[in-house]
Amino acid sequence: MRKLLAFVCLVVVFPFPGGAQQQPRPVSLKVNTSSAPEPQAPDLPVRRVVLYKNGVGYFEHLGRVRGNEDIHIDFTSGQLNDALASLTVLDLDGGRIGGVSYNSTAPFDRRLGALRIPLAEQTSVAKFLDALRGSRLEVASEKDAITGRLLSVERKTRTAGGTTLEVDIVSVVTDGGEIREIEVTPSTRVRLVETEMHGEMNRYLSLLASEREQDLRRMTVATNGAGERQLFVSYISEVPVWKTTYRLVLTSEAAKKPLLQGWAIVDNTVGEDWNNVEMSLVAGAPQSFIQQLSQPYYGRRAQVALPQGYESIPQTHQARLLSSAQIAGRVLDPAGGAISGAQVRVLDASGREVGRTTTDNTGGYSVPGLTDGSYQVEFEARGFNKLVVNDAKIRNDIDKQLDASLRVGAQTQTVTVTEPAPFVETEQSAYGGFGSGSGRGTWGGLPGPSGIQDLAVNGRNFTSLLQASTPAAAEGQDLGDLFEYKLRERVTIRKNQSAMVPILQSEIRAEKVSLWTVGRNYGHPLRGVWLTNTSGSVLDGGNFSVIDDEIFAGQGLLEPIKPDERRLLSYATDLGMLVRTADSLGPQRYTRVAIAHGVMIQKSEQREKNTYTIRNEDSAPRTLVVEHPSRPGWNLSEDTIKPEETSAGAYRFRVFIGPKQSTALEINESHPLENQVVLSNITDNQVAVMLKDGAITPEIEQALRKILTQKDQITALNNEIKNRDKETSAIFNDQQRLRENLKALKGTAEEKSLTQRYTQQLSDQENQLAKLRLEKEDFQKKSAAAQEQLDKMIEDLAMEVVL
Repeated sequence: MRKLLAFVCLVVVFPFPGGAQQQPRPVSLKVNTSSAPEPQAPDLPVRRVVLYKNGVGYFEHLGRVRGNEDIHIDFTSGQLNDALASLTVLDLDGGRIGGVSYNSTAPFDRRLGALRIPLAEQTSVAKFLDALRGSRLEVASEKDAITGRLLSVERKTRTAGGTTLEVDIVSVVTDGGEIREIEVTPSTRVRLVETEMHGEMNRYLSLLASEREQDLRRMTVATNGAGERQLFVSYISEVPVWKTTYRLVLTSEAAKKPLLQGWAIVDNTVGEDWNNVEMSLVAGAPQSFIQQLSQPYYGRRAQVALPQGYESIPQTHQARLLSSAQIAGRVLDPAGGAISGAQVRVLDASGREVGRTTTDNTGGYSVPGLTDGSYQVEFEARGFNKLVVNDAKIRNDIDKQLDASLRVGAQTQTVTVTEPAPFVETEQSAYGGFGSGSGRGTWGGLPGPSGIQDLAVNGRNFTSLLQASTPAAAEGQDLGDLFEYKLRERVTIRKNQSAMVPILQSEIRAEKVSLWTVGRNYGHPLRGVWLTNTSGSVLDGGNFSVIDDEIFAGQGLLEPIKPDERRLLSYATDLGMLVRTADSLGPQRYTRVAIAHGVMIQKSEQREKNTYTIRNEDSAPRTLVVEHPSRPGWNLSEDTIKPEETSAGAYRFRVFIGPKQSTALEINESHPLENQVVLSNITDNQVAVMLKDGAITPEIEQALRKILTQKDQITALNNEIKNRDKETSAIFNDQQRLRENLKALKGTAEEKSLTQRYTQQLSDQENQLAKLRLEKEDFQKKSAAAQEQLDKMIEDLAMEVVL
């Protein structure tokens, strides 16, 4: 086992794929004296390399110069852009830097535009000839030769022997003023008569050839001083992203802790050897970008009048919001039962109380709003000793899970423990991380300190053979948002080669579990670990391989994990367990009805039950973590066990299954609903439906029926008022008809007799209108009184019923 797990402290180097020809131009630094064109001065060697996750590397060179010497640095154009944005040159012994220069190159399109021949980078014979319009040419075919100025090059369609062809025709204006045409064929010859056009054509072809040459940009740093001096040069350059890979070594032996071994894969593609350099690998992504600083830039400028004055206004930037976490857990008695009503106090390092709460009927509690730091947590309950937990740490705003087991006794007696030593006292761990064994207790599923036997190797004491045989590989340093792995030993990586370098070697806290995620697994859960990063370093994202009891167990991926952060990792399919799930959606259940101020509020809930049936076919006990989705608006019912932890989108439940046994996990959820009914708008059908669905009680129905009866009375009175309005409107219409008839009778023989008749009818209708007005006013008074009585009934009705 020791031989298998020994950390290889050498750098594993292998050639970079593809060879040197596919890599960028080497970045090299050479010292040239002003008196010799090819100096024999030594190079400035690379002293330090820092590689970042965003694909840039920071390089430091340190060497000696004498007198007034020039430093030549060869880059590609891409590397020169990075170097110009980051170059630092220091003469460490009193000299000075005279200046930095490099060969400037205009963009290719601008260099083409400077030619007299308007040609693009991609051209053809026809396009080339068309660009020479106006130039003197000699165009010759097998039958004829023409000398003159080129007029045009046109594509025309010709038919010969029944075949239609498209051909290019050259039109030339001769010295005599004649326009001649020659078809361009493979035998056509064209000669430039003008000497200056020969030069333009050669410049164009040379420009095209230069694009195929190696991209070499030389920077020259001039140093001025006397004697021999040290010169420091640093810059950044684009490099391949370094990769991270881990080895997680597990064992079932209680005396050995899990081991996490980290490697980084580094590629040297800058074209210069890294001989015995200091190397650091930085996890994180500092902002970096590419800007074409090495090429001349031509911008479009606007004309702006001179300002009268200019004042710079300073900017302020908001500070980050203070995030917080909580201490939460359960308070239990020695038998594992929940203690409700227990007092929980949280004090900061100065002894000031920062939070207080009491446990619920499941023994659960939470104290939110805490920031990073160490806290003292006190637990008190009637009939139990007071428990004080010191040094409960919160780091990186991560919630702290802190369960407590209180001993039976007087409250005046206090039991004090220091976290993270185990304080939940049990006879034996039911969820041992890597094998069971007797001991003082457990913390996070790992054996407690008393469960580990000290080992003596070469006169030194270790808690495991892994620790004895594998020293740490790199020193970690927190850089704010970044984290640096600084290798303890210097590294040599030849140009165009890659290497694996060790960055991490640490015992780790991990618990072997199986993981079932709803919607992702099919029958069998995944094998995984519940890993807590106790290495003190940031674990950069990458892949990991698991070695369990000296055999390969699987591979997985992990995202960046900060110190003391807990994370679930999976690496294989667990063929020893089976999981089946079934869900059922229960009917809507009304729980409470309250009536006040004319509004009836009905509170109900939608219930759903999910049952996970689990079978362990293995001969050893297993711990299964069930990831059940947490949905907005849905809450776990009180009869559901409390989840071990909660992620952004799921609850995580811990289930222990014995060997060759089956068990079930039942998760009940409820979705609270609230419905409001305005009593003044309630209908008879609504009351009937609510009574049928059990949304109201018979007592509520009786009260609502009285309101409906009163509403019916008001409706009847209002109908009488409407009927009077209809009769009045009918009389008005008939009176209008009679008046029109009277107008029409004037001057007729029937005027006298009919006028008397129509006048009597109008008189009778006026009497009827007066009666209708009195009846309407009476009904209106009765309706208003009934409405007032209804409003009082609704306002005075107050009930609250639990269904």
